[in-house]
Amino acid sequence: MTKASDLRPRTTDELTGELDTLGKEIFNLRFQRASGQLENTARMRQARREIARIKTVLGERRRQAPAGSKAG
Repeated sequence: MTKASDLRPRTTDELTGELDTLGKEIFNLRFQRASGQLENTARMRQARREIARIKTVLGERRRQAPAGSKAG
């Protein structure tokens, strides 16, 4: 489990890469669930929440960037 405070020091490229990886993992977990092969059902929830945390941090950065450029 990753906390948002652990994600903030990472670069935007690292976060988007992690977002892509988690998206692929969710895709694979859905297939496993549909075929009855999913053993760790809690992993889907964990992955969804990690995606939400990453998107939250990326959104914070997007909102802060325009505010800084307008002031200058």
